[in-house]
Amino acid sequence: MKSYPLKFIPEMKERVWGGNSLAKFGLPVKENSKIGEGWMIGDHPNGTTKVANGELAGLGLDEIRSKYGELIFGTKGINSPNGRFPLLLKLLDCEDDLSVQVHPGDDYAGLPEGELGKTEMWYILEAKPGAKIIYGLKPGTTRESLAEAIEGKRILDYLQEVPVAAGDSFYIPAGTVHALGAGVLVAEVQQNSDTVYRLYDYDRPGLDGKPRELHIEDSLNVIAYEGAGATRMTTEVPGPNQWLKLAHSPYFIVEKGVVNGRWELQTSKETFVIHIVCEGSGQISWDGESMPIKAGECLLLPASLENYQLEGNLTVLRSYLP
Repeated sequence: MKSYPLKFIPEMKERVWGGNSLAKFGLPVKENSKIGEGWMIGDHPNGTTKVANGELAGLGLDEIRSKYGELIFGTKGINSPNGRFPLLLKLLDCEDDLSVQVHPGDDYAGLPEGELGKTEMWYILEAKPGAKIIYGLKPGTTRESLAEAIEGKRILDYLQEVPVAAGDSFYIPAGTVHALGAGVLVAEVQQNSDTVYRLYDYDRPGLDGKPRELHIEDSLNVIAYEGAGATRMTTEVPGPNQWLKLAHSPYFIVEKGVVNGRWELQTSKETFVIHIVCEGSGQISWDGESMPIKAGECLLLPASLENYQLEGNLTVLRSYLP
């Protein structure tokens, strides 16, 4: 196989808090729908994306893993703990508030069989005026005080609200209480996991008209009450064709770059590279070939691709394995 940048057919997920704003990126979203998540690149039992372009078109990411392994994933990527692609890349449309939730780490005994923990990061693509998120607990909160607040329906008194704007970045290690608020579009890079423990869901019904399940005991068990190492930052890149590191975890590194003109880059044999195009348009070139790219697209660059170029006026996120 001759290596080339892979685009995927996204898996669109309906959510009670979703809307139809992902349609602006050309994603398959119907009017008046409640699409909350576009799984752009993923290999999970709840959704595996298929290649949309080139020689490998129609193959799922799981099939690529079994057929091409190290050529695509790299020496690090092929050795993920559960044997699947190690990351899950999403675009999120938060028309309404998400549930207040927390994710377990890899070592939590209550994880479903075959599931990993969930450390993630958010990059805010768009935010309506006044948009906020919940990001951590107020200082001094303990398991006991939080349990009492939940019992007394006072949990919101113990949560930190943070205003957000386009370009903000949030690193969310497992154990961090969090919730996206209404009015934001988000790019998310996370471990390949779909485990969510809900603490609070505003007493609203789900898409089936029934209250969504809460996971109080699991949540209280996995929360890092003294802090999990969550960090946030505004993301002004110092200049064109330079990387600004947004997150460095044991599971992924995420960087932001602004392309102005032509930028010479390369992959390594250790890890694939993922590019999320946040703004603008341009093209990616490799080995005498090129392909147009635009906002909302996600590309998986095989570890074996080696030299490539980004051109145009683009804001991109780059993700790879540490």
